[in-house]
Amino acid sequence: MKNGSYFPGRGTLVEETYLKGKADGWAEGRAEGRAEGRAEGRAEATAEIVLRLLQLRGLPVSAEQQARITTCTDLATLETWHERALRIDRAEDLFADAPATEKTPRADD
Repeated sequence: MKNGSYFPGRGTLVEETYLKGKADGWAEGRAEGRAEGRAEGRAEATAEIVLRLLQLRGLPVSAEQQARITTCTDLATLETWHERALRIDRAEDLFADAPATEKTPRADD
């Protein structure tokens, strides 16, 4: 009695191609998952740094502001907030398009 195959045409080029594609897809999905996990980790760490900087500078942070920082997943936004957290005078300035301390002087000033 022969062992049954889960794939018709066992040992054929079709099966080998199918299995290779399946393995490649699995590896690609795994790599994407790791990359997403690293990105999420960087975002979480940057959010924690922003909050810590505000705390160390003695700037009060409301629950709403804290939630906005900790739920942000956009690393570029968090990095902008990180830079701003070093210069602002109020936590609400973190979210402004251009806080007073960051405004670029106009040429006619």
